[in-house]
Amino acid sequence: MKVFVVGANGQIGKHLVDLLNDSPDHSVRAMVRKEEQSERLKKNGIESAVVSLTGSVDEIANAAKGCDAIVFTAGSGGSTGADQTLLIDLDGAVKTIEAAENLGIDRFIMVSAFQANNRENWNEAIKPYYVAKHYADRALLQSDLNYTIIRPGGLVNEPGTGKVTAAEELERGSIAREDVARTILASLTDENTYKRSFDLISGDTAIAEALRKI
Repeated sequence: MKVFVVGANGQIGKHLVDLLNDSPDHSVRAMVRKEEQSERLKKNGIESAVVSLTGSVDEIANAAKGCDAIVFTAGSGGSTGADQTLLIDLDGAVKTIEAAENLGIDRFIMVSAFQANNRENWNEAIKPYYVAKHYADRALLQSDLNYTIIRPGGLVNEPGTGKVTAAEELERGSIAREDVARTILASLTDENTYKRSFDLISGDTAIAEALRKI
């Protein structure tokens, strides 16, 4: 499976691109915003496309042509205002969904936010981010795509353990970004994750087994 990674220069995205590049079963095309990011990837033998999520649906679609799956793991980042959150985390995600539909790319994995589906559990300090994630997820749910929505808990940069807890409703917890990337990789072809949404935190269960239990 050739996977188009949107947000490939982000912290989860970098882990995922490396995992896909090393995988015997998949290949990767990394979408980045800047030419220098693309050049770094090329030096490591990784195919890339330079596209902005503030651009058009056609620009995103042209970059994703020939791929079999799309992973959206982009984000405007914590230092930007609500305007960029709206443009990247919401409109950028919806444009990517539209691009997938236009191309006939059926498999789509969305990296969302913990409990983004439940308004009463949103973090008030970053409410615009949760609003963006909630409605981006809704757009994916209402599409005809074969989606998986992964809602990770608090993200940390510790080394991954390969063990998680995954379920449709969980108590708040944290998870290593590396383990989120590993879960995305495992979900690509795991039929138990098709048309499913779930929370994800660190746990005691191997990723493949945790996905079988959701």
